[in-house]
This record gives sequence, C-alpha cells and structure tokens, in this order.
Amino acid sequence: MSFEPSGPSYEPIITNGYYQSKSGLNYTNLFFYEKKFFNQKYVDGKRAWMLNNWHTSFFYAFFYIVIIFAGQAYMKTREKYDLRKALIAWNFVLALFSIMGTIRVWPEFVYTISNKGIVHSVCSEDYTYGVTGCWSWLFILSKVPELVDTAFIVLRKQQLIFLHWYHHATVLIYCWYSSKDFTGSGRWFVLMNYTVHAVMYSYYGFRALRFKIPKWVNIAITSGQISQMIFGIYINLIAYSQLKQNRPCDVSYENIFWSFVMYFSYFVLFFHFFYKAYIAPKPKSKENGVIKKLNENGTETQKDK
Repeated sequence: MSFEPSGPSYEPIITNGYYQSKSGLNYTNLFFYEKKFFNQKYVDGKRAWMLNNWHTSFFYAFFYIVIIFAGQAYMKTREKYDLRKALIAWNFVLALFSIMGTIRVWPEFVYTISNKGIVHSVCSEDYTYGVTGCWSWLFILSKVPELVDTAFIVLRKQQLIFLHWYHHATVLIYCWYSSKDFTGSGRWFVLMNYTVHAVMYSYYGFRALRFKIPKWVNIAITSGQISQMIFGIYINLIAYSQLKQNRPCDVSYENIFWSFVMYFSYFVLFFHFFYKAYIAPKPKSKENGVIKKLNENGTETQKDK
C-alpha cells in the first residue's frame, strides 16, 4: 500500500494565483509539502491510508508499554545513562516542530472562528484540506516518534509515573483513530496540542541545558495542560449538542464518547499531579540523622538536623 500518492492528478490546485483552502483562507507562499494538501485527491489518499492502517496504533502502543517496563527491569541493576546532550537535542527538535505547527495552524483557526463561528470550527472537516490539513497529518504521525520521550526517563533511571506513559499511549491511538474519519473537532485538538507542546518542549530543552527556571513557569505549563483538557471536554459537548439537535457535525457519537473519556481521564490525572506538585505539603522523612524533603520535581533537598 502506497503511503505517498503521487502523479499529475495529485498536483495542487491554484486559482487566481492562490492556493485555495476549503475553510476560505487562501495562501500564496507555502512549504513544498504543504502544497500537496491543496489537492483533494491527495488528501483523500491520506484518509484512505489511515482508514486501512489506523489499527496499527494499538501495536505501537502495546510495543511501547512492553519496551518501557522491560527497559526499567533491565536498568534496575545497571548504572544510569547521562544522555544530557541527546536530551537537549531531542527536546529542541520537538520544540521547533511544535512551534512551526503552532505558527501554521493558528491563522486558519482564527479565520474560521472569526468568520464562521465556534460551531463550524468544531463540526467541519474543511480544515483537513490545506495548510492546517498538512500540519494535522504531521501531528498525527508525530505521536509515534514522541514515544521516544519515555526512553530518556527509563535510561536515565528517573521516576516513570502512570500519567506519562498512559498519556503517550492513548493520545497515539486516539489521534490515529480520529484521523480515519477526518473528525471535525480535530481542528481544536491539533491546535491546542501544538501550542502547549511548543512551550513544554522548549521548557524541557532549557531545563536540560541547566537554565534556572522559576517555579511559576512549571505551574503555568501544567495549568495550560489542564486548560487543554477542559477545552477538550467543552468541544465534545458542543459536538454532542449539534448531533442531538440533528444538525450536521463531522464528529461521530463514538468519537465523542472516546474523546470525552480520554480528556476527562487526563483532566483528573493532570489535576492530581498539579495538586501533589504545587499544593499538597511536601512529605518529610528522617534517615540517618538527616531530614529529607521532597521538592516539586520529586528530587530531594537535604538539611542537617
């Protein structure tokens, strides 16, 4: 099965010097790969590929979970790896990708909200054709390499929390599952994730460079992640309301259900993480005449008695 359809019939359609998007926002200057997504046949080829292959996301997720826990068992009796330079490079690569995605999807989103309203932004799949369609496709594919995040945690023998691997595995499956239907609400989900990740991976990169970052930045990032989950639930309620009123909406009841379950579970887990990290009193313990106090990053600071 061909992953990349090609040929004369897949060339972008240009009218009056503009690359015309279905949502109404037209472009003149594009990256070479973006141009392909202005051809309906090319976009339909992507959809057909995902329709036949989205189930492989379960394999990726299962393999990912097996590998990380097997890796933890393997590392248990071994010295941790430093990997600081690799971690810096990895985080800044993902930060740059997310920043580019954020820059490219926001104009179409603002245009749609301003001219067609929030319901259209949730219920129309027109964003899948054009620049936003290109970056939505790249976003979907990126959920696989993002799994490498966890390898750094395992190899550096850091604490692997349930939220981390659960989030990676379920986002991958949901994104591939939704893309087979070109779900309308994906316009919101892609934009929110790109925006949050642009900040988050930049933060991780600078932290790996050992920049001293104020605590309020950590709080702001986690707050942004929680806000993303609240908006996700809200978007699903809009889609559900449209379907119940027998109004057209390119989101299925099944997708709304799984999306709601995913976002609600994320909200609970991220809120719990926020409470434990920034609100709850830090646990103290006495060991060998030394008082140890856990800080917000889960590491220990020490004070003599």
